[in-house]
Amino acid sequence: MENAASVSATRKHGMLGATYVSAAALGFSAKAIMVKLAYAYPIDAVTLLFLRMTISLPIFAAVALWAGRNAATGRLGRNDWLAIGALGLSGQFLASLLDFEGLRFISASLERVILFVYPTLVVVLSALLFRRRIGLQIAAALLATYAGILLMFANSGAAAGGDALLGAALVFGSALVFAVYFIGTAQIIGRIGSLRFTAYTMIVACAAVLIQFAATHEVGALQLPGRVYGLALAMALFSTVLPMFLLTEGIRRIGADKASVIGSVGPVATIFMAFAFLGEPIGAAQLAGTALVIGGVLWISLKREPGSAVR
Repeated sequence: MENAASVSATRKHGMLGATYVSAAALGFSAKAIMVKLAYAYPIDAVTLLFLRMTISLPIFAAVALWAGRNAATGRLGRNDWLAIGALGLSGQFLASLLDFEGLRFISASLERVILFVYPTLVVVLSALLFRRRIGLQIAAALLATYAGILLMFANSGAAAGGDALLGAALVFGSALVFAVYFIGTAQIIGRIGSLRFTAYTMIVACAAVLIQFAATHEVGALQLPGRVYGLALAMALFSTVLPMFLLTEGIRRIGADKASVIGSVGPVATIFMAFAFLGEPIGAAQLAGTALVIGGVLWISLKREPGSAVR
């Protein structure tokens, strides 16, 4: 009886973790949809990012206070704070800004697929920085991944436009910056805890967004339709705060490798949400390109960087 109860509890524990990761992937995927919906109104990327971060800031501040009081790892040193500042400015602030700017020019589905490749960039950067060898199987997976992106871009309906190239480059830059952030987290997250690290880096990013908005915009820029504020609220809660903490808890329950597999639903979910809410077409090229990207990223994630494929 005890063994049966233990197996049942373990299974329930795992199912709950898988549910958390699935919900996080769907939340992250919905972000691009809400950004594109908000761009139907007179708003720029900086203002939209300001609304998202302003709403998120009190929640992350509360979590930071709670995590700091309950942290078993003790006080942070000067180097820890410097690392948190640098990683928050790069992986959360700059990556988000590049992503939001890029979404002005390309479709939500293409944006999600480009962002999804950041584990491949982790592999390439690790090879360059730490002289890690890239084997033939990983190289083939890299080729498949980027062939998938090119296939989607070539059939996006705007591949010939300079704006589309700019948008794809901006989103790819976001993925590159986040890959650097991901490599940096490995050096610090074990010391201070994932919950505290997430809250602290997001607070840094929120502060940077507030300063940027104050330096570049007038207060009148916030005179926006109520629907924009509703989208910003939904984005902050369901595509920023909740997914980050659900993903952390999900990985804790089922492990990073399983989480990376479940997280692959993200690009597919974005394609169908973009079709339903934005009217973006779904074609054979989009599906084939997405399949190539997901297959390549999953192969690389499970072989080299387990768990890095969820964002």
